[in-house]
Amino acid sequence: MTSLNKNQLKNVSYPKQSIDWLTRLIGFDTVSRHSNLDLIEDVQGYCEHLGLTVDLTFNEAKNKANLFVTVPAGENADKVDNGLVLSGHTDVVPVDGQEWSSDPFNAAIRGDKLYGRGACDMKGFIACALTLLPQAVQLSNSGQLRRPLHLALSFDEEVGCLGAPLILADLKARGITPDYCIVGEPTNMAMVVAHKGIAVYRCRVHGKSAHSSLTAQGVNAISYASRLIGYVDTLAEEISCREDNDALFDVPYSTLSVGTIHGGTATNIVPNLCEFTFDYRNLPHMTQDDILAPIQAKVAELSAQMQARAPETGIELMQEESVPAMTDNDSAELQALIAALTGDDDRHKVAYATEGGQFTNAGIPTIICGPGSIEQAHKADEYVELSEVARCDEFLQKLLTSCTLK
Repeated sequence: MTSLNKNQLKNVSYPKQSIDWLTRLIGFDTVSRHSNLDLIEDVQGYCEHLGLTVDLTFNEAKNKANLFVTVPAGENADKVDNGLVLSGHTDVVPVDGQEWSSDPFNAAIRGDKLYGRGACDMKGFIACALTLLPQAVQLSNSGQLRRPLHLALSFDEEVGCLGAPLILADLKARGITPDYCIVGEPTNMAMVVAHKGIAVYRCRVHGKSAHSSLTAQGVNAISYASRLIGYVDTLAEEISCREDNDALFDVPYSTLSVGTIHGGTATNIVPNLCEFTFDYRNLPHMTQDDILAPIQAKVAELSAQMQARAPETGIELMQEESVPAMTDNDSAELQALIAALTGDDDRHKVAYATEGGQFTNAGIPTIICGPGSIEQAHKADEYVELSEVARCDEFLQKLLTSCTLK
């Protein structure tokens, strides 16, 4: 863990407790390939010091954990209320190959910005939520908190949203279905009410090697891969022109995009293997079948052509990731609350995916609202503006007040 140099704070107005927490969180290197247990255990100790009971769910290797903690409603509250979740992921993306102006795991304030990996995506929101907990506990103990306040911290969001399903499965087993969820991904504190889903596919084309002077004796895996890639591009163009696209999204149509390709060993060898990956980002009302069925049909067609020349050839299509879209179907009441608290009635829909879709799939109305800009996420010198942290503090304070008995 690290702390800010006092010289960095001279003449800077900032929300001290949340910045202190954000500095502390950035000091934990929770890149997805590493364990997040040091961070989780630190937060667990903090929560237990407040008198709260912490529930952890672990990955199979036991080197990563989710954390779920509840500040219970006061004794005078309506016991039917299932509460509100503040949700965030603890993992961050790597810094490999990026040129940073300062240590990415040692928070630095320069001007009106705080720099560090995870500053906006999304330890800033987590810091503000942790700052709020003592006041929530005090209200609970005095009987004034009318609805439970939950905090959910997950692992491996950045590599396929792998942690949140374990939290949700645990809540289901315990009979807990929160009324609402706010995912604190960076939105500049604007309200995001829906986002696209994402599915990632790997296509492996098995050809047959031959000398390049004897092409008829081989089956060129790269050539057949290119035909399938061309079809994916054609399908992408077709779905971009559908009549049921949604103009409220920043990219108003579902997209298909080829991301990587590998194949061949030498120019004078007909390649026997080519692999490529593509992702599909679907509008909430569309499904994976909208693109998967036609692509599978094309795979069958091309595989038949290949096998007519060499029976051992063919094409494999495998799904590697799947994160559901987040819908706004059941969140009107939550949206109205957020609009009243922020003074901003605008609703936004975005192309990137979050754990919000997993919460809505579990029947929990969800919106996304958090400090910082998604444009700063995953970059070198990632930062969050101090004013954004202050706005998040103010927002969460108003949210807590809305959960307090009148």
